[in-house]
Order: sequence, then C-alpha cells, then structure tokens
Amino acid sequence: MANELDFSGKTALITGAASGIGAASARWLDAHGAAQLVLVDTDRPGLDRLGLSCKVQPFGGNVGDPALWNLLVREIGHLDHAVINAGISGPGKAIVDLDITDWRQTMATNLDGSFLALRCAMRNMARPGPDGLRGGSVVLMGSVAGLKGVAPLDYGASKAAVIHMARIAAREGAAHGIRVNAIAPGAVDTPIWDSLDTVKAAIAKHGNREAAIAEIGRAGTPLGRMGSAEEVAAQIGFLLSNLAATITGTVLVSDGGYSI
Repeated sequence: MANELDFSGKTALITGAASGIGAASARWLDAHGAAQLVLVDTDRPGLDRLGLSCKVQPFGGNVGDPALWNLLVREIGHLDHAVINAGISGPGKAIVDLDITDWRQTMATNLDGSFLALRCAMRNMARPGPDGLRGGSVVLMGSVAGLKGVAPLDYGASKAAVIHMARIAAREGAAHGIRVNAIAPGAVDTPIWDSLDTVKAAIAKHGNREAAIAEIGRAGTPLGRMGSAEEVAAQIGFLLSNLAATITGTVLVSDGGYSI
C-alpha cells in the first residue's frame, strides 16, 4: 500500500493552493514524494509561505482568466496529476436578491476556472510524457451543495456543474489513460467560513473561532463535527493514487453524513 501512495517523480497542478484544502493537498503530495508542484492562487505570496520541500512553480492569478492559462501552457511541462480546487463561496443571497453580477462572479471562478484548469490538465496529460506514456489523474472540487438542494443558488449550481463536468471528462479522458473524479465535501474548517455571517455571530457568542466552528459542526452533521482540510486532502490523494486505479467518473461524498 505504501508504494501505491508514492508520488515520487510526479508533477501535480493545484489551484487555490495558498490556503484551505488546496494548501493541505500541496503539503500532502509533498509529504508523499511529489517531485514538482505547479501551484496557482490569487494570493501569490501565500504560495511562498507553504514551506514545501519539493520543486514549486508558483503562479498568481484568477483561475477564471484565460490569459493565466495561456501563460501556464507555455510555462509548465508534463503533468501527472491535477487538483482543481479554487473556488469562492459567493455572496450567499437568496434567488430573489441575487444580482447577475454576483452570479457571474461565482461562475467565473467556480465553473469557468474549473473548466480552464481541467482543459489545461487534460491536454497536457494526453501528450506523451518523458517516459513516452500518456495519462494521469484529476480531482475536481465539488461540494455536497452540488448534490443537495440547499441555498445559495449560485454556489450550489456551480458545484453541481463541476461534478457533472468530472463525469463527462472521465468518459472523454479514459481513452487517453486519464482518470477524472470529483470530491464533494460538506462543512470543512477552512478560511472560506470566516466571511459568513453565521460564523461571525458564533464567534461573537463564544469569544473564539475554535468554539464557534465546533458548535456549527455539532449542529450540522450526524457525525457532529466539521471535517479538516487535511482529511479531505488525504481523500484527494487516494483518488489521485494508484489505489484508485479503476475509479473514474465518480463523486466521493465527504460530508459527515449531512446528505443522508
């Protein structure tokens, strides 16, 4: 089993890599022997603070900007894996209050950005690598909000589209030895929560973030807690690895039982 989780000599692309699940995925792959990581985030300095031991190619920019991907195509070499993780939570408005500009901003990052990253990764993996072989594995970041009818609309709709994108990409990529899967976390303790009014109110109530997150986790899932970014990163690592060699086009739901 240890060899199946050995990423020695492999190169992986990670978007949204400066914090949260993206940063945890970068550290997980680094710890499991990855030779090189291509990291993308709007927070370019944050990529330097990860303190990774492997070779890193950092890129700052918005994943929804095609110009960024035109640059990456010229700059990066062969890819073996990709973690397409970058996303935003959106404004959290009800449908009747949601402005088209809010909708487009969410879709530009969560959907357009995922498409552009996926297209770049699959084009790269379809070409023979240094060893003459083609193929690779991709994990797209979905959400349980893309599987269950919960508000807000823009976020849930974007993640539902990402999940379906993974299924179609898996069918297209199979002929080239490319596996594509999605992961659908529920509540995960990452910085994306800190902008939400519910979290701010819970912090004000308890006086600290740790207690606020614990309360929300207890109330929101049958398991009674939020997941951690490190737990989700390990699950992503499994899907990328040879342990999942026959798994493609699937969605791993990691939500503490929220969707039951």
